[in-house]
Amino acid sequence: MADPDRLATTWSLLADLGVTLADLQHDAQPARPTFGEYLPRVVAAAGPAARRAYGSYWQRMATAWHDRPIDTIAASDIQALRQQVTAGAQSRRNSRNGRHAGELLVAAARAYYNRAIADGLIDLTDSPAHRVSKPRRLPSTRRALTPDELTEINLVARTTGNDAIIDALLLRLHTETAARRGGAPTSA
Repeated sequence: MADPDRLATTWSLLADLGVTLADLQHDAQPARPTFGEYLPRVVAAAGPAARRAYGSYWQRMATAWHDRPIDTIAASDIQALRQQVTAGAQSRRNSRNGRHAGELLVAAARAYYNRAIADGLIDLTDSPAHRVSKPRRLPSTRRALTPDELTEINLVARTTGNDAIIDALLLRLHTETAARRGGAPTSA
């Protein structure tokens, strides 16, 4: 049991200092910014390539979690948003069923939380983004032309078109140098 005289002295000292019981019970940890409050700092610290790659994903996260403190977002929240992004990805001829979009969302979340870690707002062990696995990349579908395909393309270029000689030379340039389309000279 506490000594009543010592308690009275302590309360008197605290009153002289202007400290209340609520001040003593207040969490020693400062409040964390919300996702939306902290996002402008992340964007300002990011380079142009990161802003281009992650900007739309940061905006999606801000829409979903704008008013939530950054330390209340769980790995399951990021995983759920990743599933939404993956399911809503545009389908194209070379589509990978949203796999790349899901990967970019996780990378954007990691970049956001890396900034929060660097600013001392959270510890690495508290980062929810680092507990979400990125989907593994599938092997590329790109391949070289087979010799038969290349022969057929060259035959068509040499026998048709307005300027078969130039067409054949351009194909030869690309075959020998592996230059992309933009690497060839264009006529005006």
